[in-house]
Amino acid sequence: MSGRTTGRRGAATSRHGDRGRASDLPRSLWIAGGGRIAGLRISVGRVERVMSSSRLWIPRPTRITAEVALLQEYVRIDTSNPPGNELPGATFLAGIIEKNGVHAEIIESAPRRASVYARIAGKQHRDGLLLLNHIDVVPATKNGWKHAPFAADVDLNQMFGRGTLDMKGIAICELLAFIDVARTHRTPERDIVFLGVADEEAGGKLGMAWLLEHRPDIFAGIRYAINEGGITETTQESISYFGIEIGTKMTVRARLRARNRQSMQALRIALEPFMTRIDADRVLPEVRDFLHDLAPIRVEQGQFLDDINRTVATDKLWLLATGYRELTQNVVWAEAVQSDSRGATMRVGLFNLPDENPDARIDWLRGISARNGVTIEEVLEKSGPAPISSRHTPLFALLSAEVKRQYGGTRTGTEVLAAWSNDSRYLRSRGIDAYGLMPFPTDWYQTQGIHSVDERVRVDWFGSGVNLLRHVARRFAFEQLPPPAS
Repeated sequence: MSGRTTGRRGAATSRHGDRGRASDLPRSLWIAGGGRIAGLRISVGRVERVMSSSRLWIPRPTRITAEVALLQEYVRIDTSNPPGNELPGATFLAGIIEKNGVHAEIIESAPRRASVYARIAGKQHRDGLLLLNHIDVVPATKNGWKHAPFAADVDLNQMFGRGTLDMKGIAICELLAFIDVARTHRTPERDIVFLGVADEEAGGKLGMAWLLEHRPDIFAGIRYAINEGGITETTQESISYFGIEIGTKMTVRARLRARNRQSMQALRIALEPFMTRIDADRVLPEVRDFLHDLAPIRVEQGQFLDDINRTVATDKLWLLATGYRELTQNVVWAEAVQSDSRGATMRVGLFNLPDENPDARIDWLRGISARNGVTIEEVLEKSGPAPISSRHTPLFALLSAEVKRQYGGTRTGTEVLAAWSNDSRYLRSRGIDAYGLMPFPTDWYQTQGIHSVDERVRVDWFGSGVNLLRHVARRFAFEQLPPPAS
């Protein structure tokens, strides 16, 4: 998943409870039966050791199932991007698909920048389902890790390794769901497609964007997609909120140039009011619904989230956490000013509402820059507009039903990302409803490892995600889809 920062996730957002800052956990938190811990500074590993030794948390015995062993194999393949060597990962996935009787095609957009594609053709070649994942992971060094990042060691019922959450763990859930359909040797009602892509962590130019341009046949007949992006908030070993991601903010990244450092510093000061805003631009209906979904489980801010339009109208938006506010705003982010022999540079990011025209936002940046003697040297990335996927579809209804089957009375709703994006944005702009899932439970400590140290998944929880997507794929393939919720 691509995001606002490339370092520790916590600097920008928590994937658990927000995964886009839209529902950040508070700076203080409650631990079972204890008091409030404010400004937590002790390491995740130390917390887990203390909880285990004090019997506040006793890890369950670990069962290394065939599914778990498969994930270990995949995590041990280093597909860090940069440099972006996805070919071994694509070969691994393709080999498993081929062994189960389905042809898998490895597609290289550049040497060793590989994606893998496989399709089970259905009786009708429309309304198909794409099981989408990315093969690349962000780089990891051994520094700070409890276990080597590509060893896939299991400790205290948790598998440690880069990609266990983002997103090789989800990819294996999708792979096993795809294979499960293939093993029936029945023709599904609709096409089921598996697609593992390259380059997502660097923006997708050599992955999803390249495939859409050069291999449009991959997406023929696709109506829906399941990808990363969702959240699972857990309380006392149970999911309290299962958020299905339906949209993200869009991103523009640009490098600016000034003849001297003073001009660039003046521009940065001029941009600061747009970095920490307390007012709203617009409240999209899907954002209103998402915040309403969250309101019952947000004790302190629920009254403001329940009706965000009323909150805006009564000038109380400033009372909300930053992540919630940003879902109603076009936000600016800027790096520190850098000096060189030609003057000064600065990288700027524009995090725009999903339906914003990115060219109009670039024109806005160009105008405010020019007033300070600064020019746009290069637009590094531009995305959008991309509509938010509808929650009123048969697939969303199917996902909601299967989440409740797998996880009991779990509250299911939507999720809109404020600071992180993924390859679903490419699909949504082409009329495909894409839904982001975290199919297995995660806790707050685990999510702090995404794009950071000690990324890990709980082994028993991972198995529940495998089961969830297996049921989803089988029902989509062979049953009549449920009617969408009103």
